[in-house]
Amino acid sequence: MGPSALGAGKVTAVIPVHNRADLLARLLETMAAQSVPFSAVVAMDNDSTDGAGDVARNFGCRVVAMGGNLGFARAVNAGWRMASTEWVAILNSDVELDPHWLEQLLEESDEGVGFATGLILRQGTSDIVDGTYDLVSRSGCAWRVGYGQAVPASKDPARIGIASGTASLFRRSVLEQLGGFDERYGSYMEDVDFGLRCVRAGIGGTYVPASVAWHHGSATFGRWDARVVRLISRNQMMLVARLYDQELIRACLWPIFVGQVLWGAVALRHGAGLAWFAGKWEALRAFRVEGTKSERLRKFLDDSEIEIRKESRDPYWRWYFRLAGRSSTGAPAAGPPITKDAAL
Repeated sequence: MGPSALGAGKVTAVIPVHNRADLLARLLETMAAQSVPFSAVVAMDNDSTDGAGDVARNFGCRVVAMGGNLGFARAVNAGWRMASTEWVAILNSDVELDPHWLEQLLEESDEGVGFATGLILRQGTSDIVDGTYDLVSRSGCAWRVGYGQAVPASKDPARIGIASGTASLFRRSVLEQLGGFDERYGSYMEDVDFGLRCVRAGIGGTYVPASVAWHHGSATFGRWDARVVRLISRNQMMLVARLYDQELIRACLWPIFVGQVLWGAVALRHGAGLAWFAGKWEALRAFRVEGTKSERLRKFLDDSEIEIRKESRDPYWRWYFRLAGRSSTGAPAAGPPITKDAAL
């Protein structure tokens, strides 16, 4: 089967957009150069003021005005619900795609795969990782595997539990089954929430290192902008409330405290301590435990911590494991790590 036949009628791309028309234009240029063409491209315009919507129209995209900056999650949900294709590609507007990005993902996405993601490099580099797939610690804080590190030597695909919303492929039926992204998050952590719900449902994905993209990262506001920090700070706690059950919260209470406070210390060092506090206060005021018991989730958290401890070089994680103690949620110890070998 040739590349064109591989993707014929199979993939709709959804791009949430808020300004940075220049970056959007570059993304659309790289999408037009794909060896496997997208069936349709929908730009969800979150109240851009710099002509980003016009740029998308000039590239032949369908542009949907959201009527305000309503956040990433709502834009994504509105976009995938318009799709009639088997797959939906969710793309940040500040990424660029290798010409074989889509082809490589589709080739590795068999019937048992619910989603797929590739190797995301830091924009302007060929050997520094911006992200791959996601892991989540008991604290509710996530790590994008390999962030800031050199590109790993292995090019073999791997089974994973969570794909980021930066540049990934999702089976539309999976989005439909789980109701898409939780719009209460607005922006940030909504993809982690969706991934953990996939874990709970026994839906797995694949990581394809041969599928390469480049990411500018926080191009709209900046990585440590107060708005970004407040939302991440709030949404970390929302993740715990939404997906952890009461017993799991009790078992992880100390790691949750350690992880959240350490993240606040990092925010403080970047001049965003007040934003961190505002986000935590907002989340705690509305904190209501919604999660039900899930052994799949518990095992994923335990396996995630084993892999983070092994692979991360970040001082944050060294201090977290030094203070939080042994990685255990009380999940059964038997079985392989879900991030590498678990059956889908």
